[in-house]
Amino acid sequence: MRPFPALLLTCSCALLGAQTAPTGLTQTAERFRIEEARTHGAYTDLAWLCDRIGHRLSGSPQLDQAIAWAQSRLKAAGLVNVHVEPVMVPHWVRGREAAELLLPAAHRLNILGLGGSVGTPPGGLTADVVVVGSFEELEMLGPAVKGKIILYDVPFKSYGHTVVYRHDGAARAAKLGAAAALVRSVGPVSLDTPHTGVMDYDPAFPKIPTAAVTIEAATQMRRMQDRGDRIQLRLEMGAQTLPDAPSANVVGEIRGTEKPEEVIILSGHLDSWDVGQGAQDDGAGTVIAMEAARLIQTLGLKPKRTVRVVLWTNEENGLRGGLGYRDAHAAELKDIIAAVETDSGSERVKVFSLDLAKASPQAKADALASLKSVGKEMEGLGVTFRLGGSGADVGPIVGAGVPGLGMHHAATHYFDVHHTHADTFDKVDREDLDFNTVALATFAYALAQSDLKLR
Repeated sequence: MRPFPALLLTCSCALLGAQTAPTGLTQTAERFRIEEARTHGAYTDLAWLCDRIGHRLSGSPQLDQAIAWAQSRLKAAGLVNVHVEPVMVPHWVRGREAAELLLPAAHRLNILGLGGSVGTPPGGLTADVVVVGSFEELEMLGPAVKGKIILYDVPFKSYGHTVVYRHDGAARAAKLGAAAALVRSVGPVSLDTPHTGVMDYDPAFPKIPTAAVTIEAATQMRRMQDRGDRIQLRLEMGAQTLPDAPSANVVGEIRGTEKPEEVIILSGHLDSWDVGQGAQDDGAGTVIAMEAARLIQTLGLKPKRTVRVVLWTNEENGLRGGLGYRDAHAAELKDIIAAVETDSGSERVKVFSLDLAKASPQAKADALASLKSVGKEMEGLGVTFRLGGSGADVGPIVGAGVPGLGMHHAATHYFDVHHTHADTFDKVDREDLDFNTVALATFAYALAQSDLKLR
């Protein structure tokens, strides 16, 4: 980790250039950097969120506390129209969990039930384990898996490639009569740390308990099966889904001086899974959005367009916040210039990706070129622009025609701790968080001052 003063000098020289006088935007970016270096506001806020509140699953008291805290921080930053927009969210609770390998040798396993899973019968269930490496392999076994526990031992290639086994594994196993389903944790590394996450059932088949096991446990059971060993496991899960609970998105604004009806959204999601502290997913995104707006407000800048912070609820297991916002603001969606989401951890931002769901290929290319012209000052920060996805929470409004912008971080180690007990504040680099906050504030202010229309 480089000392921050050296980083500040490096970024300043790169951004301002050796032979050119600074423009208004580069001067503003420099002021943002100085203020963030003075306060480390995002880092301080994230520490408070992680240490004083912790993980924040939908329906939990901790999420309610986080919602109240976020409102107080936005008000303290001087934003106006700070309020909550209520939605009802799923309320799944984990309960007691335990797993023990009985054969060929007794061994306790670390597991995490998958979000939305049912529990086991009282006293748990005991069954033989069948290890498969794909859905195709499962289908080839057919009726032979009836009454068994299916384990999907699928190595991590990418999140998008592998997460389907977590999401659909139980439904595919239940179709063939399996008693339960386990999935190798969706991540590249493990220190005996299982990864949780949302799953879904097929209503045409029974709901069976499903959980993640560690990479160590999955590969161990694969070796046992390859040797011809009988694998027997006892699984106990107290998971249950309670009635939907009240929750809310948190909203605050810096009103535009010339075009207040035109809005730039900066966002992250407040909820997390019920393990770790939710630092990377998505406490970092939350504080980056909040702090970027605070920087603009603290410097006394007056953006022409409105800058609106939206902190989403229930990204992890339902998207009720994003869906509720789309429905409640249907008449205003035409006035949202861009909806930015940051939800890929705290490492240094590398790319802003433009997501235009309803545009033709040529319109997308033209819009990207225009976006690059507005954000050209970002090149000195090492931040580029491309076409791509924006984010789960902004997805509903992007699908309705709002231009989405995904803030993509390096994410070198994001999936190492994603959805695990290890997603804690100590993994966050302060300099990266400062950098990301300044980058978002600079870009948001540039959009707010421009006449750019991406539709």
